[in-house]
Amino acid sequence: MNPTIKDVAQRAGVSVGTVSRVLAKNKTVSEDIRAKVEATIDAIGYRPNILGRSLRLAKTDIIGLVVPDITNPFFAELAKQVEMLASAEGYSVLLANTHDDPDAEKQQIETLLGRLPAGLILVPVSNSLADGLASRTRTVTVDRPLSGHALVSVDNRQGGYLAADHLLSLGHRRLGYISGPGTTEVSGERRGGFVQRLEELRKSHPGDYVPPQIVEGHFDYRSGEELGKQLLTQPVASRPTAIATASDQQAIGLLRAADDMGLRVPNDLSIVGFDDIPLASLVLPRLTTIRQPIDEIARLALEGVLGSHALQEEYKLQPMLMKRGSCAAPSTP
Repeated sequence: MNPTIKDVAQRAGVSVGTVSRVLAKNKTVSEDIRAKVEATIDAIGYRPNILGRSLRLAKTDIIGLVVPDITNPFFAELAKQVEMLASAEGYSVLLANTHDDPDAEKQQIETLLGRLPAGLILVPVSNSLADGLASRTRTVTVDRPLSGHALVSVDNRQGGYLAADHLLSLGHRRLGYISGPGTTEVSGERRGGFVQRLEELRKSHPGDYVPPQIVEGHFDYRSGEELGKQLLTQPVASRPTAIATASDQQAIGLLRAADDMGLRVPNDLSIVGFDDIPLASLVLPRLTTIRQPIDEIARLALEGVLGSHALQEEYKLQPMLMKRGSCAAPSTP
């Protein structure tokens, strides 16, 4: 017969409630008592009934994390940061991948809710869950908004603005921009900030203004490569001397496209990415990019899920320009 919590309490000379508090990592238990109870648990081989405890509490020590594409290095890094922070608090993380598919998203969230999570951290595909699905547990969204839930994100518009401002400050005027999908609010904000800075130039120095060449695709490497070739296969006089992208993946794909076409970065083409994924500082030349503070995003999201008070409606963190080797002044005026 398997030992019970009562057996642990009797052997350790404490109450059942004290054993429960030790199992729950309650800080009100003294270190001496905690050590005695934990030693007794190990000695008699007691294993708590996690499912029964979860049903009584209507939650588990599990955090659900739902992302649209785990192959995207930004979301992979987010998952890593959330897992490390949650583990330090005694929680496990269950990761679900939705493949940017609303139906898959609904199914994954339903499955996670069946595990009675303490909360959800969600990068939503669409606003289709605003009907209350995610409201069945405390939910914080990251990167993309969902009606009725707190959002933790970077100021994407400011990030796009910083990218354009940096390229203009280097002397570039023929600019290109590779956008993410028009269906996502993040893409629109980043592109909007980029265009806003150029509009400021148009108003203050109309003779210097050249309309940007904007193309739209996915956030992945392939879009960066294919759309980059589209922008770069133009006569030299009209070809952009600098291109900003909506993601580092696109920027790295663009680096490949430029190399295939015999263009040197940054001598012939300057490139600015967005996210500052780990690979951005490893490629050659090292990528100038707009940094998202992923560690801070993960921390705030987890605090919003586990905190005693609900997170305020929206946290917008400030992006940072990371100057590296992929940008320089244009080689020709």
